[in-house]
Amino acid sequence: MLRFCLAAFLACAAAAPLAAAPPAAAATPFNPQIDYASFRQLAIEVEPYRRSRLLDWSAFAAAAAEPGVLILDARSAAQFAEGHIEGAVNLPLPEFSEEALAEILGPQDRPILIYCNNNFRNDVRPVMLKSGRVALNISTFIHLVAYGYRNVRELNDVVDLDDPAIRWVRGPAVPSTG
Repeated sequence: MLRFCLAAFLACAAAAPLAAAPPAAAATPFNPQIDYASFRQLAIEVEPYRRSRLLDWSAFAAAAAEPGVLILDARSAAQFAEGHIEGAVNLPLPEFSEEALAEILGPQDRPILIYCNNNFRNDVRPVMLKSGRVALNISTFIHLVAYGYRNVRELNDVVDLDDPAIRWVRGPAVPSTG
């Protein structure tokens, strides 16, 4: 009977909505360096702007050929080393800071193109698909705008690594640490 009650309790707990936080959690002080409400608001504000900055492959490639344009790859350094679009520079999203962005990207008005794993249909290393709702494109775009970089355009197409037009640079496979 105890096992049945425990299983029923666990099933109910797993089915409970995430929004139902226990009252004790409300009393927990918030970290002043983490502002989820402001992030949500920023994401809402950025959404229509981001939508207007999406490019198909031909427009992305044409923009990449313009003087002063930077292609930013915000994947991990290991993934970038395994392969990336020719001419891209790497600054992993977790390393974004005012100083790092200024050093790698330069002036905030510089034209920047971004892409991520979810722009490739191959689903092989180093561009394994991510869940669509947490695709790196979204976070990268929001972060760049939050840091003052508004001249950002994003690849919207799904392309093939093996298409010669993509100009994919393959690096050596990086051993997995898992």
